[in-house]
Amino acid sequence: MNRFILALTASMVAASMASAQVTEEDLANDAATTGDVLTNGMGRHLQRFSPLDTLNRDNIDNLVPAYAFSLGGEKQRGQETQPIVHDGIMYITGSYSRLYAIDARTGEELWQYDARLPEGILPCCDVVNRGAAIYGDNIYFGTLDARIVALNKDTGDVVWNKKIADYKAGYSYTAAPLIVKGLVITGNSGGEFGIVGEVQARDAETGELVWTRPVIEGHMGTLNGEESTMTGTLNATWPGDMWKTGGGATWLGGSYDADTDTLVFGTGNPAPWNSHLRNAGTPVEGNAGDNLYAASRLGIDPATGEIKWHFQTTPREGWDYDGVNEVVAYTDRSGNQRYATADRNGFFYVLNREDGAFVSATPFVKDITWAEGIDDTGRPIFNEANRPGNPADAADGKKGEVVFSSPSFLGGKNWMPMAHSPDTGLFYVPSNEWGMDIWNEPISYKKGAAYLGSGFTIKPNYEDHIGSLKAIDPDTGEVKWEYKNDAPLWGGVMATAGGLVFTGTPEGEFKAFDADSGEELWSFQTGSGIVGQPITWEQDGTQYVTVISGWGGAVPLWGGEVAKKVNYLNQGGLLWTFRLPEQFAAK
Repeated sequence: MNRFILALTASMVAASMASAQVTEEDLANDAATTGDVLTNGMGRHLQRFSPLDTLNRDNIDNLVPAYAFSLGGEKQRGQETQPIVHDGIMYITGSYSRLYAIDARTGEELWQYDARLPEGILPCCDVVNRGAAIYGDNIYFGTLDARIVALNKDTGDVVWNKKIADYKAGYSYTAAPLIVKGLVITGNSGGEFGIVGEVQARDAETGELVWTRPVIEGHMGTLNGEESTMTGTLNATWPGDMWKTGGGATWLGGSYDADTDTLVFGTGNPAPWNSHLRNAGTPVEGNAGDNLYAASRLGIDPATGEIKWHFQTTPREGWDYDGVNEVVAYTDRSGNQRYATADRNGFFYVLNREDGAFVSATPFVKDITWAEGIDDTGRPIFNEANRPGNPADAADGKKGEVVFSSPSFLGGKNWMPMAHSPDTGLFYVPSNEWGMDIWNEPISYKKGAAYLGSGFTIKPNYEDHIGSLKAIDPDTGEVKWEYKNDAPLWGGVMATAGGLVFTGTPEGEFKAFDADSGEELWSFQTGSGIVGQPITWEQDGTQYVTVISGWGGAVPLWGGEVAKKVNYLNQGGLLWTFRLPEQFAAK
């Protein structure tokens, strides 16, 4: 009897917490609804724009803390999450693969889930997690041992737990999953270990695989448990067996464009970094040495996993410029349907949404050395003298010629998402002005070992700043305004209809700028570096703004001389939520 009463009580508690199911329609309308945030990117187009204008230029001075929620424990390292808000409940992920549900109004914890990570995980760039996805009665997130977990959104109970890939081979998973038409879409991480990038689609209710799409040519996709089609053409752009460990991790996740019914994913660096090894005996004329489909943006059919189109930002990539940066769908001032993406290679690209075709490219950082520009087809005009040298040409065969390249391999813009305001027509891009000494070394593949074939040291390009928040006109590439920051910028950006742009700094400042002029209007010290992604929503007539604070990520691990510049910064794990008191809201 006692067990029955306890079980009944637990059931009643769960029922009292139950929130409405999240539907495909809810996800599709996320950008327009103001009472929730249901998708990573605050809408499937990833514009990170809120139509809320209760909080605006005139009353931002009155924004005050509502609460701070601690992630607890000693796992305070690299908090990069974007919160999800649904029916008054906020879901946030934390470092070391944790997920929390809290009361979005008060900050009270409702439940917590900690993944049981095995020994020997191999995350390249800190123990971060960038957020969750919500659909039906479940909340989904990935773990550092390359798994995808579905939890009941009301109780935190495990619904299913599936393996994406073998963590012992260097695979991991850090992105927020994507939900499309009842499918959970995931990528993978681990490009520094000679893995193979892949996009997977699973049934959201059961976790069973529907299709897989490797993104390196020569690998076979699957559909409904059977082989489907090969990616690309075997050995068309990869020599010998190099494609078997070709990299191209899809580590940042993707987006869904309902207008064209297309998944859009970026693919990471080819492996190894040493481009001479990847093109040994392969002519570089035409596209023979391009190493498809690494360092690219791909359009993928969500029903079958077939690649519909591709655009490669850095063919024959040799600087770890990757190609995984988010692709934002928008409408330009002439009414054209476009994609915009700010690449790690330092160029801001505009593509056609129908087929991914090249429209334009302009530099968004000041010092680009690896290419003289982008030609009319979208291919870079390489500065071959700035390619790290071939170790085979060295007298001892151990170290190729050292070159100084800009931007550094951490990119003109790394993972941190930009925002787009349909009101101003501008993109707000968190960028960094830095370069690197880089050289190539001999390397051979070994499962679970780093597979770089390069060495590097990152250096600031300017004495007065590294970080640079830029407002960019996508029609012209013109920088309308710039905010310079001493330390690198590593957090996301959000724009609102109130004429505001929000972002955070490694020094711990959460800031709001005028979207038109770039004037700093408000700042709050959070106590640790901000590398998370801000959101805003409205609840009970009050507008709230939230961001997580907790320094970490790739910069302190890989940053060379730059890492020394920021080694005084404290780690942390606090979710800060702010509100505008009712008496200050514009009527």
